[in-house]
Amino acid sequence: MSATFDRLAQLFEQGHARDVGQLMSDSRFADLDRTADAAVLIAVTEQPDPTVLLTQRPRTMRDHPGQVAFPGGKLEDGEDAVTGALREAWEELHIEPERVRVIGTTDRYQTGTGFDITPVLATVPRDLPVRPDPREVESWFECPLDKLMDASQWSRNEVFWKGAMREYLEMDHEGYRIWGVTAAICWNLSRRIAWLEARG
Repeated sequence: MSATFDRLAQLFEQGHARDVGQLMSDSRFADLDRTADAAVLIAVTEQPDPTVLLTQRPRTMRDHPGQVAFPGGKLEDGEDAVTGALREAWEELHIEPERVRVIGTTDRYQTGTGFDITPVLATVPRDLPVRPDPREVESWFECPLDKLMDASQWSRNEVFWKGAMREYLEMDHEGYRIWGVTAAICWNLSRRIAWLEARG
């Protein structure tokens, strides 16, 4: 058994059994007539100081080009969020589904670009072989879970978008800019699992 998996699963269950207040969302900017269901995999490595696998999308992609993201994408017909997230992780990073230990789905996030995203929290073995597909992944990296779950690491910014001010979070990690949807999903998860508070 994995101590990381056990701890995350316990915090996940506790966090989803309580009200954590308002979470981040771009739902007020979304065109609800054009929303597509999507899922992403929050893959946490099983080790004493866990990390999270993240990708940088190619700058040639139509949606969110060049942005840092979790492995994921649109759901195919008949897929649930877990199945879709595992398929996307396989297609993007060649992560074998049987190496992934799913903990559960967390708070959905509606983007202003038309996606209704369900994040799937899971753990993967440390030093899992990763082979990115260059058509979908420009590069990939790991960021410490402690850093992503630490509110003090994020800076808050605002931009005028679609006729209103939109607040967003961002941080720099070794030259990668983590912001927007990915940052908001991390923030919402940190509210749910209280990772740093539980670590003491």
